Amino acid sequence: MSSLIVDAASDKIFLTLIVDRNIYSCSHENSKINFEKLIILINVFLENNKSSFDKINSIYVNRGPGSFAGIRNSLATIKALFLTKKIDYYCFSLSDFDKLDKIKYADVPYLCDKFKIKKNLINPIYLS
Repeated sequence: MSSLIVDAASDKIFLTLIVDRNIYSCSHENSKINFEKLIILINVFLENNKSSFDKINSIYVNRGPGSFAGIRNSLATIKALFLTKKIDYYCFSLSDFDKLDKIKYADVPYLCDKFKIKKNLINPIYLS
């Protein structure tokens, strides 16, 4: 089982891939150029870690709070992957897990199960 975590809500774009017990991560500058090529960044990240969209079972995307452009583009990209590749996604917010002290991206799939985050539901939280 493989999971991809995408967080473009803050000052960096964070990508995390979980394959069995292995965890791979990378980050990119949060800029307009990178928003426009987010799908390319994800694809290169997967290829660098010997994976592909066909091997991903679920995607977790941060819905905010944070940058309007980052959230909008990451949600649109993940929704497109759902429509084309039929990969289920979960939209989480780090504030969903605010009862916890320290949260690692690798914990997000477990936490989404624990806190019953609904599948394929988009409800963004933008900073005003």
